[in-house]
Amino acid sequence: MARNRIQMLLLVVALTAAISGGSASSIPEDLPHNPLEHDPLHPKHFDGGEHNAQFDHEAFLGPDESKKFDSLTPEESRRRLGVIVDRIDENKDGSITLAELKNWIAYTQRRYIEEDVGRVWKQQNPDNNDTISWDSYMQAVYGFMDDLSPDENEQEENGVSYKSLLKRDRYRWSVADQDLDDNLNKDEFTAFLHPEDHPSMKGVVLRETITDLDKDHDGKISVDEYIGDMYRSTGAEDEEPEWVANEREAFSMHRDLDQDGYLNEEEVKQWIAPHDFDHSEAEAKHLLFEADEDHDDKLTKEEILDKYDVFVGSQATDFGEALARHDEF
Repeated sequence: MARNRIQMLLLVVALTAAISGGSASSIPEDLPHNPLEHDPLHPKHFDGGEHNAQFDHEAFLGPDESKKFDSLTPEESRRRLGVIVDRIDENKDGSITLAELKNWIAYTQRRYIEEDVGRVWKQQNPDNNDTISWDSYMQAVYGFMDDLSPDENEQEENGVSYKSLLKRDRYRWSVADQDLDDNLNKDEFTAFLHPEDHPSMKGVVLRETITDLDKDHDGKISVDEYIGDMYRSTGAEDEEPEWVANEREAFSMHRDLDQDGYLNEEEVKQWIAPHDFDHSEAEAKHLLFEADEDHDDKLTKEEILDKYDVFVGSQATDFGEALARHDEF
């Protein structure tokens, strides 16, 4: 069993991009928190140089909801999307403005975080106490490590091991623990599970990003480490795709501000958390650009339904549970 866990860990690490985040894990699925789950949860908007429509679907519907639409017919997808559009139209004037679209995207993200935290909180804290202790969390998530040998706990692939994941969660917990009692209340636990959405946790996200990318542990990110997060060749004879060459150029021209061939901490910070960047607004502008056929800077219901695959997926996308929860569907 221990060997299977280690093999699964190596497979997950090989397939999961550190920054984009993955949900797969070698940890049993019934555990309350997946220590291999990277924040943020969204896949990269452009994957392999191609536009990743799933990014838009998750932003518009929420990560959980964006799964069930895939099993719907296009007709049912459009019908459900129409119901969503009516909800987005705050002033009921028949058109969706950039502000209304931004508000909706921000709402779906808040809803996802609240529901995710509520689910894990209930699993970890069935008696609904005011706090969760580190000891109880560690035992629930990492208790299986007691059955592994030291070598198995320290076995690495791409710089990741069970031991390093435990160490990372321990540090993240300590930063989220604002009152320093080694217990987390629900607000602190929210910061722990979703550090990307808490200003006090920005340093944690930066530290984890650098740790994930810095494979040679020299404290800086080389262009090969930067590219390796997005692309790995299958053989020495492989010719890199054009988009990889473009990313190398972007590294040199736009990421590496001091032109020393590496990304230092400040440069990584500018890359992953640019000043005044608003994800909800950026995604709303992108969706508006994709669907605004008459270029009047707002969307009609017909324009959105005509581009339903942009918003909710081609064979459908998902508002799944969220849609099912409302009688109007």
